[in-house]
Amino acid sequence: MKRRTRIYYTEEQKALMWDRWERGDTLHAIAGLFDRHHGSIAGILSRTGGIRPAQRKRSRQALTLVEREEISRGIVAGESIRSMALALGRAPSTVSREIQRNGGQHDYRASQADQAAWDRARRPQSCKLANNRALARIVAEKLKLQWSPRQIAGWLKRTYPNDETYQVSHETIYRTLFIQARGALKKELLGHLRRTRAMRRSRHHTHKTADRGRITDAVSIRERPAEAEDRAVPGHWEGDLLFGSNNSQIVTLVERHSRYVLLAKAQGKDTETVIDALIKQAHKLPRELYKSLTWDRGKEVADHKRFSLATDIQVYFCDPQQPWQRGSNENTNGLLRQYFPKGMDLSGVHQNRLNAVARRLNERPRETLNFETPAERFNRCVASTC
Repeated sequence: MKRRTRIYYTEEQKALMWDRWERGDTLHAIAGLFDRHHGSIAGILSRTGGIRPAQRKRSRQALTLVEREEISRGIVAGESIRSMALALGRAPSTVSREIQRNGGQHDYRASQADQAAWDRARRPQSCKLANNRALARIVAEKLKLQWSPRQIAGWLKRTYPNDETYQVSHETIYRTLFIQARGALKKELLGHLRRTRAMRRSRHHTHKTADRGRITDAVSIRERPAEAEDRAVPGHWEGDLLFGSNNSQIVTLVERHSRYVLLAKAQGKDTETVIDALIKQAHKLPRELYKSLTWDRGKEVADHKRFSLATDIQVYFCDPQQPWQRGSNENTNGLLRQYFPKGMDLSGVHQNRLNAVARRLNERPRETLNFETPAERFNRCVASTC
């Protein structure tokens, strides 16, 4: 087999790679544009952790190539540094340093000096987390608790509102994790992110088909009270099953107002088993905090009437193939995959483990709650009903 000759990608080709990567193309698809193996593309994108480098720009205060050519002509003409500086509107010290650092008056060349200045400007900027080790330790501790960078950034702003030295953006945290050259956060912390890729990828949205069966006497989500729709009043829940291997599953419930999570074991996905688990969970909560339940059209809740009779809780059903109508629950199921990956057998997971995972999620600050935790918001609701 003939070996391919090594190629060096131009800046335009690299820009095309980044465009396709940000669009969500795979490494194989991008490599196919250049008739190369995906490894040659990965080598370029992985240098900055899959994050597109900022486009380099010259400082407005830096000498331009035109100015350097004027300096070169002035040297040949025997002009003094002061006269050249006056003509350029620059300080004499600026012109003097420019000449001295680029070979002196005998060897100064405008094009070479301009390229050298461009190369010298490629210096890595210091990272805030590298300069503030105390802040970096706080960020690392929260990452180990599976807090997302956005949750950490919001919590810091809320906890230290008047101290910017202890505030950092979520984007800085992400970049420090993925660009290891910054040297502030250890690479092992990537394993605590919800998605543990070595390179950052653009977001992908998958839609689960919700129309898994016909439900008798299903009440449409369009008939759900307005107070449930705008999340103003607590007590309206969304539910679903999170599936594992070997026909295993767990029940997931999310309260819309507070985003509070409850998890329950379900030994089977038949409607009798699932409804029994839902009734058991409903009886643990005050009536004021469980007013409705929204589900997709899966057959596991075909016996929804028995649930409503036992709990006096109305069940509403999403439209077919519209999982976004249960957005809080869909998001929570995604978060749970960090603890229960796809393909994991969930049948052996004890209820104590489910409670611990739910507690971990409920104690994370949430941006949509102004960086309060679901536990804080839900506990206030419980207190108000007492």
